[in-house]
Amino acid sequence: MRKLIIKFCNFIFGKQFNGSLPRVWILIFDMVIVIASYLMAMVLLFFNDMKNPYWDYDWSRIIIVPCVYLVMFLIFKTHDGLIRYSGFNDIRKIIIANSFALSILVFSKMIFMKINTTVAYALYPRFFIIIYHYFITLVIMILSRLIIRRIYNEFYKKTSSKQKNVLVYGAGEGGLLLYRTLSQDTESPYKIFAFVDDNPTKHSKRINTINVLSPKKVFDFDFLKRNDIDTMIIAIPSIDIERKKKIIEKAMAFDLEVKTLPSFTSWYNGEINAEQIENIKIEDLLGREPIKLDNANVKREINKKIVLITGAAGSIGSEICRQVLHYNPKLLIMVDQAESPMYDFQFELKHTPDLKPFVEKMVFVIANVKDQRRMEEIFSKYNPQIVYHAAAYKHVPFMEENAYEAVFVNVFGTKNIADLAIKYNTEKFVMISTDKAVNPTNVMGATKRIAEIYTQSRNSDTKFVTTRFGNVLGSNGSVVPLFKKQIEQGGPLTVTDKRIIRFFMTIPEACSLVLEAGSIGEDDDIFVFDMGEPVKIWDLADKMRKLAHKPNIEIKEIGLRPGEKLYEELLATKENTIPTENKKIMRAKVREYEEKEVDGMIATLHDQLITSDPFKIVAQMKVIVPEFISNNSIFERLDKHE
Repeated sequence: MRKLIIKFCNFIFGKQFNGSLPRVWILIFDMVIVIASYLMAMVLLFFNDMKNPYWDYDWSRIIIVPCVYLVMFLIFKTHDGLIRYSGFNDIRKIIIANSFALSILVFSKMIFMKINTTVAYALYPRFFIIIYHYFITLVIMILSRLIIRRIYNEFYKKTSSKQKNVLVYGAGEGGLLLYRTLSQDTESPYKIFAFVDDNPTKHSKRINTINVLSPKKVFDFDFLKRNDIDTMIIAIPSIDIERKKKIIEKAMAFDLEVKTLPSFTSWYNGEINAEQIENIKIEDLLGREPIKLDNANVKREINKKIVLITGAAGSIGSEICRQVLHYNPKLLIMVDQAESPMYDFQFELKHTPDLKPFVEKMVFVIANVKDQRRMEEIFSKYNPQIVYHAAAYKHVPFMEENAYEAVFVNVFGTKNIADLAIKYNTEKFVMISTDKAVNPTNVMGATKRIAEIYTQSRNSDTKFVTTRFGNVLGSNGSVVPLFKKQIEQGGPLTVTDKRIIRFFMTIPEACSLVLEAGSIGEDDDIFVFDMGEPVKIWDLADKMRKLAHKPNIEIKEIGLRPGEKLYEELLATKENTIPTENKKIMRAKVREYEEKEVDGMIATLHDQLITSDPFKIVAQMKVIVPEFISNNSIFERLDKHE
């Protein structure tokens, strides 16, 4: 029987029929029901008197009824959904569309009866026919969808032997939508075994024959093993971060693979399918709500201004570019020395649908911030009003081995951009710094602190603002992409020290912070971010292997790298903070430097840079940043000598 139905469908709708009727066919199907229902209404009314003269009268006035119903079907889009997915929302649309059609027919006829009875009699059948027709059409449309859905489920749907039992956490609207999708998806690898919900009033009840169970019952190794369950899908789109984190960690403790629903927009647009169910991201386990910033401040700062961003192709710079474009700058100049990443980034921005209105405002420039002449050419051509300086070398071990390049880019590259900002009357210069600039133990952190000192010491009309934050999840070269690669390769996951901790934030959060700092910052401000509790890298690795459903991958301790420290700080010991309008952002009070003093120290550093001698370069860095105490064995003797 099943094969016959499939062959018939393939013959009628095409050889590759996949169970989805074209929308116009559904509309035609509904209109056939409307006309057939009209005939049924007449038969019902004239059943005992088929020779009644009113038969011809009512039949000759059929035309207006399907016309009105057609318009209502088009307005309310009763044909938009897939019939095999029919549920409450589809039935609701059918009821509304039919009810509006009935109302229009009845009230328009009543109006014409009072204005012009000739027109009313010429156009409209009798009230009894209109009302009978309404009920018959409504019943047949609803029943037809439910019957087709049932036939599809019984005869056409492929029941895959590879389907695995899953738990759905959330027996609310999200859970119901997920049930509808998975139960109708012919290729779905998931079969819902049970719903799980915190609400005790739902326990022991059923949703479409599926049991609703308590978390206490399902979070049990015997229960999971007995029912062959190794996956759980969180179907609560509005869930708060803390609750979601607890559910995920509870599930991972029982070796469950955890997934979640995509955004609600995807569900309501009918785009959802089993492939769109998302894996849990490590960001979901940060354990805090994402920072919320004042978009009005940022819009006021950026709107219709010329903005320049260095390091534009990097993970931080590129996200700043994306966010800045949404605030309608007059022009956005994106600068980076990396040709291939810049080419890829240019392609991405120009082919992102919601950024297409801003394509004419995008300028992509290949240039190195070390090149003073090239950078001056860019400043003189575009005269940027706001600069976001994201270009920097950031990898600690590499910079320990390449102190010359670290100083050249991070210090003198920043000096070039800062000096040009002053020369060309830039309104605001926002520098992206790091928590490694606080009590630095490595060359990279020390170079960023020197860059902070230089920009904060400038006496000019340009306002210099600095933002400090910790590690950024998913940024190029960060620990998260490294762990992902190691998991793909089967491990081990390498952690330098079991005790090491770091602060973390997401890329969008970090970049939003930069924009917020630029909008509220005054001259010489350094902003730090309340990043919540620090995260142990060992625990992060453990969570990532569990999220990947590979809990047996080894985590290996390999020892601290040169320049690396166990604990990062956001403020130095002599610094303190004062609150800002945003409780998550604080203004740091730091030591103030005189411009003349800083210029002298920077000039000496430049002289040492020319020698290319890393010991001389690092020695002068320690003069500028006395709290810089290297833990790199190569430079340790400098500290001992001092």
